[in-house]
Amino acid sequence: MRKKIVAGNWKMNKNAAEAEELMIQLLEYKKQHNTLCEVWIAPPSLYLMMAKDLFKNNEIGVFSQDMSAQDSGAYTGEISADMLKSIDADGSLIGHSERRQYHQENDKSCAVKIKKALGKGLTPVYCNGETLDQRKGGQHLDVVKTQTETALFDLSAEEIKKVVIAYEPVWAIGTGETASPEQAQEIHAHIRKIIAEKYGEEVADEISILYGGSVKPDNAKEIFSQPDIDGGLIGGAALKVEDFSKIIEGFNA
Repeated sequence: MRKKIVAGNWKMNKNAAEAEELMIQLLEYKKQHNTLCEVWIAPPSLYLMMAKDLFKNNEIGVFSQDMSAQDSGAYTGEISADMLKSIDADGSLIGHSERRQYHQENDKSCAVKIKKALGKGLTPVYCNGETLDQRKGGQHLDVVKTQTETALFDLSAEEIKKVVIAYEPVWAIGTGETASPEQAQEIHAHIRKIIAEKYGEEVADEISILYGGSVKPDNAKEIFSQPDIDGGLIGGAALKVEDFSKIIEGFNA
């Protein structure tokens, strides 16, 4: 059975004291509730070691928001897979839509990063999804197919089973447009079908695919009830424990 996951991407938010307070609140929540999904966070890299220290019993997964395609060297500001492994991080987001938009990430560079992460025993959370223009132009299925194949299809069957995919409908984030649970399910099923055609249905059915399109407390239950949606990659709602916990509880209904 594939993992059910609710992951919080904190993006560039929280100072050190605020980050610690939120982590402590999350830890207390996790200890007091029998969650039916795994809980992960991707805080700013400055706080990764703080998170690993607080979550020393692995109650909550700790992920970086990005990692380098390089092993080491003169790459100012970058963090390598080996560095993440050395602090016992669990993995990294790779190819997030904001990294693509502001830092020229692309599917080929994501493929390299995914291989690096897997080589160090880290879990890559590969993010893909179409823009508003691509959605309105009816290109969304082809765009997601190309993204999936370019970033993942050099992997072996055993490797791809260790990847988590996060589908982000970029067109529905901050645009005033809204993706319905049915639209999200359509793309999730599409991604799983693409993988099944390459690796077989058994492999495809082991891969967790998360939804990254503005999951909130009031829509989490409906979204998570879709057959191919295995959880969420949560942005703004992950910054308040009361909101994040209600999304986690979307699996309890």
